[in-house]
Amino acid sequence: MSPKPFTLTAAIDYANADPHIGHAYEKILADVIARFQRLCGRGVFFMTGVDQHGQKVEQAAARLGMDTQGFVDSVAARFRTLWETLGVAYDCWAATTHPLHQQIVCKVLRQLFSAGDLYKSTYRGFYSVRQEQFLTDKDRDATGKFGPEWGEIIFLEEGNWYFRLSKYLPWLSKFIETHSEFVIPAFRRTEITHAIQHWKQDLCISRPRSRLSWGIELPFDQEFVTYVWFDALISYLSFTGYLSEDPVEEGRFRQRWPALHILGKDIMIPAHAVYWPTMVHAMGFSDQQIPQLLVHGWWNFDGTKVSKSTGNTVDPFILASRYGPAALRYYLMRDISTGRDANFSEERLILLCNTELANGLGNLLNRTLSMVNLYLGGSLHPGFYSHDTNTIREQNRRSTSEYFLRMQSFEIDRAIMAIMDIVSRSNAFIEASSPWELYRKPKQRAKLAEVLATLHESIRLAASLLAPILPKESAAMLNQLGIEAIDFSHPDPTLRTSLAVSPPQPVFPKFP
Repeated sequence: MSPKPFTLTAAIDYANADPHIGHAYEKILADVIARFQRLCGRGVFFMTGVDQHGQKVEQAAARLGMDTQGFVDSVAARFRTLWETLGVAYDCWAATTHPLHQQIVCKVLRQLFSAGDLYKSTYRGFYSVRQEQFLTDKDRDATGKFGPEWGEIIFLEEGNWYFRLSKYLPWLSKFIETHSEFVIPAFRRTEITHAIQHWKQDLCISRPRSRLSWGIELPFDQEFVTYVWFDALISYLSFTGYLSEDPVEEGRFRQRWPALHILGKDIMIPAHAVYWPTMVHAMGFSDQQIPQLLVHGWWNFDGTKVSKSTGNTVDPFILASRYGPAALRYYLMRDISTGRDANFSEERLILLCNTELANGLGNLLNRTLSMVNLYLGGSLHPGFYSHDTNTIREQNRRSTSEYFLRMQSFEIDRAIMAIMDIVSRSNAFIEASSPWELYRKPKQRAKLAEVLATLHESIRLAASLLAPILPKESAAMLNQLGIEAIDFSHPDPTLRTSLAVSPPQPVFPKFP
């Protein structure tokens, strides 16, 4: 019986400006996790896309004098171009202006309306234009003011439709208490618990057409469009087959769900940790069907969060052009602990890529291939391979176990360190065994072949483990080794047949 498909969704990006380094990090993280699950033999469904509705989008298009649909399409194209450049291999692209999504949103709204979970009321209070939400006293800082993160604050009095979120808060509290796996890392649970302890208000799920026309019309009240956050969250369901009229797609949804959601900590509360679970619970989902949240931290630059709203951005297009997509993927996975913040540093990118990739792994590959070509005529044979459990092979097995443990816990930086342990150990093994000295002694030729076969195996292992992080470079290394990646569902790295290796070709450039 094949394992259950692994479904993950990266947060759909707001289509009001170009992508920055934070967007790149999140999607590369999702791509690495998806590739790792495929490496383990699981079927994967990986969805991402763009959130195209809302006031900020409408305003951004107006500032440029563009048709709103044309504007969001142009922004979406920039995101898709970046993901192609960075090798982000998603299976499904979700755009909230797609007719399928609008159809599912309307079905959900009708369902909640029929169940009595939506009602109309008038609200008077402060409204954040930037965040497109009404504010309450809990959003004030210690001085009693609304902080700069809310942007422009205006006072509004208007009628709207509301979701009875408060009705489901007791369930949410109990769910979080009894489901420790709901959010990763675990310390985020405390933040969610604190956020809902004094929560009393319901969720406004509409905006009057009189001030916002760019949205999905409420199917039971044409004077209103759907609030962007209520609309956007449903995209995780719309494009995975939920409520599909096609029985095959509906069956796929049952196989795919629940999903792992990957998102930044800035949209954890309230959207993903309060709105979203209560919405799907109200829609009839069981506790076992509530999606899991993997919450990552921020990349900071010059001590402040990288953000479109503040203009403090790092352009991933420029970095990918300057250093190549592989260097950017490697740095963003290597220099941050999942769930924590990190400081972006171009100098660190250069240092890590030079020391660990070019000087470490690249040098190991080049030296080994050169020696196999020079000393063994470019070929390795089964008879040259030692099946004895020597120290380096045993240590490599331990590093491999550490890699899988860390990847399964989404600790990508620690998993990369396990790969680099194999690399460092193998480079030290070259110096300790001195193949050039063995070559000079005819009686040591069998030992020479054993040493080079062990190095070949170590590089194959490192290259195979590197595949989720740097897929193209992993394939290039394996091609030069003359062998395929290890199938980790049935791992057996030993040489079964003779093989010919290629002359070394540099895989990792060294940056000045």
